Amino acid sequence: MASLLPVAEARRMIVDDLNPVGTEPIKLWDALGRVLRTDSTARVSHPPADVSAMDGYAVRSDDVTAVPKSLHVVGESAAGHPCRIPVNAGEAVRIFTGAFVPVGADSVVIQEDTTARAESVTLNEAPTRGRHIRRAGQDFKAGDVVLTSPRRLTARDIGLLSAMNHPRVTVSKRPVIGVISTGDEIVMPGEPIGVGQIVSANGPALCAFIAAHGGEAFNLGIVKDDPKALVRIAEKVRHLDMLVTSGGVSVGYHDVVKGGLTSAGFKAAFHKIAMRPGKPLLYGRLHDLPVMGLPGNPVSAMVCAVLFLGAALAKLQGLAGDPPQRVSARLATDLNANDSRTDHIRATIGLGPDGIPVVTPFAKQDSAMLANFARADVLIVREPGAPAAQKGQMVFVIPLS
Repeated sequence: MASLLPVAEARRMIVDDLNPVGTEPIKLWDALGRVLRTDSTARVSHPPADVSAMDGYAVRSDDVTAVPKSLHVVGESAAGHPCRIPVNAGEAVRIFTGAFVPVGADSVVIQEDTTARAESVTLNEAPTRGRHIRRAGQDFKAGDVVLTSPRRLTARDIGLLSAMNHPRVTVSKRPVIGVISTGDEIVMPGEPIGVGQIVSANGPALCAFIAAHGGEAFNLGIVKDDPKALVRIAEKVRHLDMLVTSGGVSVGYHDVVKGGLTSAGFKAAFHKIAMRPGKPLLYGRLHDLPVMGLPGNPVSAMVCAVLFLGAALAKLQGLAGDPPQRVSARLATDLNANDSRTDHIRATIGLGPDGIPVVTPFAKQDSAMLANFARADVLIVREPGAPAAQKGQMVFVIPLS
């Protein structure tokens, strides 16, 4: 067991081995979820001028030393239709939310604190300088670096970039990942199922995971337990950014991935991780092509994807490749002491009556049980040698959504 690599060390080795892919300019409308690769400088100020934060009247605060006070209304300023008449002593301008504050005014009195007449308004509340005014450039000024790279763009970022007047942005290209499923026993969904065969879950699941994390996945199909066939496909896809295999990475007679690739020049960085599920994880390079070999058990393969493939995809897109986020939750049941491997226990999560998240592990943790994994919200992380945990104790969990 001492020869098994810790989870964090394996992830670090993968991330350190990878380099970001190239960049491309794209339309802002297409940038959601893409990784920004250049710092973004505002091309305009926001707001572009002093604007009103409320409906009311733009006035000079020095005009009002006591209330009530009547002022002559000389114009109106609405969003998109600014008043070009300056506000002089004893004057006011009717103003609406988002409208430019006219020259001379330094305060806005909200309409609820006024009494309007035909050509005048009586202020019932004394104004203070700057009240209800959003200053020009209050959010950001032209020339400010507002978004720094690298950054995976959210809907909020898209709105910000739009306000900064950026119709296009420079982002990472989508890493192109080939996915191979191995095994004589598996067939693709919808194909005839022979005696002793099962339907493959890993290929579709891994392609979906890659797409969800910003990559472009190519399902290269199923390779039987034939090392020469595996090598033939691997040699044809050396132009890809990474090759991911599932199955055939353990040490059994039919586990042919490592031996087959090694015969073609593959150099392993590591093989086997001190974790459960997913111990037989393989990583290395076939010449210049990074190769990640995941276990064949579907839950093991997807847990490894969460822990390692997600970080690899992040690094390929120019991000740091950090480990998955961890949050704290309270146990709904007891857990036994852990052994020398990091355990990842599938569980559901909900809020307790006090608002603290409560996590409930499934009674069965078999690494072939996809239904439980699909229903799981989180993985409870149990470090090597962790003592028994009691109901109510706080633990770390990795969200799966």
